Amino acid sequence: MVTFSDTLLDRTFAALAHPTRRAILTRLATDGSASVSDLAEPFDVSLMAVSKHVKVMERAGLIRREKDGRVHRCSFDPDSIEAASDWIDMHRKFWTEQLDSLAAYLEGGDQ
Repeated sequence: MVTFSDTLLDRTFAALAHPTRRAILTRLATDGSASVSDLAEPFDVSLMAVSKHVKVMERAGLIRREKDGRVHRCSFDPDSIEAASDWIDMHRKFWTEQLDSLAAYLEGGDQ
């Protein structure tokens, strides 16, 4: 039986796995805060679907949402992606070292 963890890192990668969420996050990171309606504009999906995407990203800590009357404004939280970046860097370093060791072995450097 496969079990899935529900850590913040898992939620971050799950949120980043969807192209619509990545596009929304990119827009917020480059253009600044926007309302959910503005975020929904370029997509051929319902406002409700975009709202669900926003909730997934909010749960992962990737965005913050503030309510101003009936308008929900979202903004990117750059600190939230740091754990994912650290995880990637750690694994990149590990595999780079492993592949360098393999290359040295295959070239006869460890004999």
